[in-house]
Amino acid sequence: MTGGTSIDFATPIERWLSGWDRGIVALVTELAAGWYPVDDRTQRYWDGTTWTEHVAPLTTADRPMSVDGSGTSDDRTMALLAHVSAVFTGFVGPLIVWAIKKDESEYVAYHAREALNFQITLFFAWMVCVALMFVLVGFLLLPVLFIVQLVAPILGAVAANKGEYFRYPLTLRLVS
Repeated sequence: MTGGTSIDFATPIERWLSGWDRGIVALVTELAAGWYPVDDRTQRYWDGTTWTEHVAPLTTADRPMSVDGSGTSDDRTMALLAHVSAVFTGFVGPLIVWAIKKDESEYVAYHAREALNFQITLFFAWMVCVALMFVLVGFLLLPVLFIVQLVAPILGAVAANKGEYFRYPLTLRLVS
């Protein structure tokens, strides 16, 4: 490369395993031939045994993925935001995140959809709870529903930040 630009052409797996046992790295260097990200803007072709001289710009669809396939750090942050915003804004926060990122990141879209569906389900649950207050059962369900509304999104946010997929229990899947 010209202009003094230095690019690390280590395999993506080697970068992910940077501090791990080199025996594992030796095992995974037999990657399939294909394009692999070098940094946030560049990808290089691996022919199955060595790096070639073919370098290309990275497109949005080719952006680097984490080891578990959950997306970049920015994706995990946006997924976390979808869950946390639900605590403060109800379904509005996850709806905004989903509308913005649904075409850009499958990982963020999944988490925003889950948070959105959960908040819609909670809305219906609150309506039922209010109706049941006339027979006094609603007063018993109110604290339970309040705790679930606080705790479940926090669990979703923690899972999203770890790069895991989280599925809310007992949720109507209205947005798909």
